[in-house]
Amino acid sequence: MTAVSESSNGVRLEVSGLRRSFGGRPVIQDVSFHVDPGEVFVLMGPSGSGKSVLLKHLIGLEKPDGGEIRIENRSIQNPAVRNQYRLAMVFQSGALLSSLTISQNVGLYLREHRIRPAKEIEQIVRRALALVGLQGVEDQYPAELSGGMIKRAAIARALVVNPQLLLYDEPTSELDPLMAAKIGEEIEKLNRRSGVTSIVVTHDRELAFRIANRIAVIQNGRILRIGSTAEIREDANPFLQKFLLAGGNPLRKTNPKSL
Repeated sequence: MTAVSESSNGVRLEVSGLRRSFGGRPVIQDVSFHVDPGEVFVLMGPSGSGKSVLLKHLIGLEKPDGGEIRIENRSIQNPAVRNQYRLAMVFQSGALLSSLTISQNVGLYLREHRIRPAKEIEQIVRRALALVGLQGVEDQYPAELSGGMIKRAAIARALVVNPQLLLYDEPTSELDPLMAAKIGEEIEKLNRRSGVTSIVVTHDRELAFRIANRIAVIQNGRILRIGSTAEIREDANPFLQKFLLAGGNPLRKTNPKSL
């Protein structure tokens, strides 16, 4: 694996007929979509719709009951194939280890797998933290950081493997509007800088309309609609209208570029 770079390339992901049930209850139902290299693809829907479970399947943390997931037309159900690509995930909680400093958290994978010499890993970690605006926190612990800083540290940890596919699980959950906007900016900047293929799971409608090239709306484990931000905003489906307008949110009347 290489360090954080200005020239990494995203990969194409395809999902075909994916199914998964828990205790006889369908959670993912015949889901199919594709994500182009370098695209920011958002999986949007209400809580409990199957978004996060689907994301865990895409990175191999869960095994489907049926269907297929392919990267560059190769099935990732084969671990040998999956291991040939650089995949990373930013978990909803950040998932930093409280007993480690931020530097140790961010460089943990590189150190455990001895991918680079210690001095080089230190440089990689500092560069990744700088990319997300966290210079100077290397020796602090997660408990000393704000929620937004923890989210950005989690992104930095994903960046050190120079990912080709980067998955985000509810990256703005539990953040105030200003910090949520900052995280959205970071996702946009990283995508422009590296060309990484990004898949973002969220129920944050403003985030989705701000960063997405395309949005897939999920309802009860099924893909209800896939389209550009304009197509999703103008879709007449009653559930989609209700979801977008809940709480007086004016997304269907707003230019997504202004969000």
